[in-house]
Amino acid sequence: MNYILGVLCMLIILFLIDNYHKKNRLKKTRKQLVENWGKQTKTAHYNFFAIGKYFNNNAHKRKAFHILSEKNNIDFDIDAVFKFVDRTSSKIGQQYLYYKLRTVGTIEDLLRFDALTTIFENEKDLSVYCQLELAKLNSNNSYYLEDLINEEQLEKPKYIWLIWSLTFLAISSIVLILIYPLFGLLLIPILAVNMVFHYKNKHSVTYYLNGVHQLSRALKVSKKLSSNSKIAAHFKDTSFIKRIQTIQNKSEFIAFEKNISNEFLFAFWFLFEIIKILFNVEYLVFYSFLGAISKERKSIENMFLFIGEIDASISTASLKSGNLKICKPTFTDKNELSVKGIYHPLIENCVLNDVSLSQKSLLLTGSNMSGKTTFIRTVAINSILAQTLHICFADEYAAPFYKVYSSIRITDDLLKNTSYYLQEVLNIKELIEASNDKNPCLFVLDEIFKGTNTVERISGGKAILSYLNKDHHTVFVSTHDIELTDLLQKEKYELFHFSEHIENNKLLFDHKIKKGKLQTKNAIKILELYKYPSEIIEDAKNIESTYYS
Repeated sequence: MNYILGVLCMLIILFLIDNYHKKNRLKKTRKQLVENWGKQTKTAHYNFFAIGKYFNNNAHKRKAFHILSEKNNIDFDIDAVFKFVDRTSSKIGQQYLYYKLRTVGTIEDLLRFDALTTIFENEKDLSVYCQLELAKLNSNNSYYLEDLINEEQLEKPKYIWLIWSLTFLAISSIVLILIYPLFGLLLIPILAVNMVFHYKNKHSVTYYLNGVHQLSRALKVSKKLSSNSKIAAHFKDTSFIKRIQTIQNKSEFIAFEKNISNEFLFAFWFLFEIIKILFNVEYLVFYSFLGAISKERKSIENMFLFIGEIDASISTASLKSGNLKICKPTFTDKNELSVKGIYHPLIENCVLNDVSLSQKSLLLTGSNMSGKTTFIRTVAINSILAQTLHICFADEYAAPFYKVYSSIRITDDLLKNTSYYLQEVLNIKELIEASNDKNPCLFVLDEIFKGTNTVERISGGKAILSYLNKDHHTVFVSTHDIELTDLLQKEKYELFHFSEHIENNKLLFDHKIKKGKLQTKNAIKILELYKYPSEIIEDAKNIESTYYS
């Protein structure tokens, strides 16, 4: 009796110690969340293969207003922008935020997302409460919940009848042992055959194990989140929780061995494994579970989107609460673009710029390093953020609701035997086809046709840029070709430029955009500044005065 009391006291003490440590960890985590609010996440490694799984696999892209292509991703450094804006607490939230950053939906959906973000901006305690719950889904295994939504499910094997027959034989043998003990010998071959099926199927169970385990966790987190009245008021339909609950027991049964973490549970697991093998319990439950997953796949996705939208909204609220200049965008029905104090979020101490266009596109000139490409990227990135997260890194942003296309970073494709020029031709062909869209498009091009000779570059560039500049579209193009300014000024293009100057033998850039045509020529002066041989400098000046004066 004393032994039992001693064991009981020991268990109570262990429980109290564990509970004390849990409370301390919770208190520490809460403090960290409050301190880190508004600050950039310091994550050493981003697994973009896992983060991008939902974006790459989901079927909603077919219904979206616009999808940012892989070309956009490269041209605008979307992955780097994602790292900057990401303040999510869960891996599901990461996947959703990445999907959202590359999927432009309707204005109505955008405003709904902004309304949820505003709730978390104003309710810091609610944000921390939700972050603590979402953090339970922050292990890398949470990336695999997406598999249950988009992966092709295994088909039930045709010999499932044999598994049922073996199970019936095992149960019958157990019953008959009570009458004829010799029937116990029949269990040996049944166990051996069932073991073959059990471990053959183990590979399939293991494949789903991470996703199944996270399904149960995600359901518990969803229940906690939906219990808050303000979240419940925003999400009118959370019926997916009840529907997923119908398969919770099966999911927890399959994920049981994922929870084994000590030798005492291992001993129980071994006994449980023998029972599962003898009666084919895991085999039958697993395929019953897959049938339920197929039936409730939409509910699982709704839960994924529920968790993801909450996490992404909190992340955006945290971003807006930081020490950054951020504004809400205004979307116009007219072909007018006006930005004030706009800057690139990834460039530290970035120079702010203003631009205003009405029924016109923008042709930008200037030397290398002056800021041309950075500026057109800045406008494009802010346009994307305006239409996905309802934020802009600017004082003011007003523009149409664009579909964004680009031709900036182009390289030869040696594997496809494609030259730089041909690759550019193929890229721009996509922009030409997109220009037939009745919705407003923003076309962003850098140094068009620089892979060919001057005459054809200017003539081809002019023709294409004129074609893209339709009434409801806007083109942002940077170029070194001054000749294009005279040709396109008559084609509803507003001229802007970046300039530099030399002071005390140093090349200085102010990175401020200026109206009008670039008037200065500093290329040869820069060669002289960097001490090129005098013969080269003189020869270059003579050629310039002879042919281009």
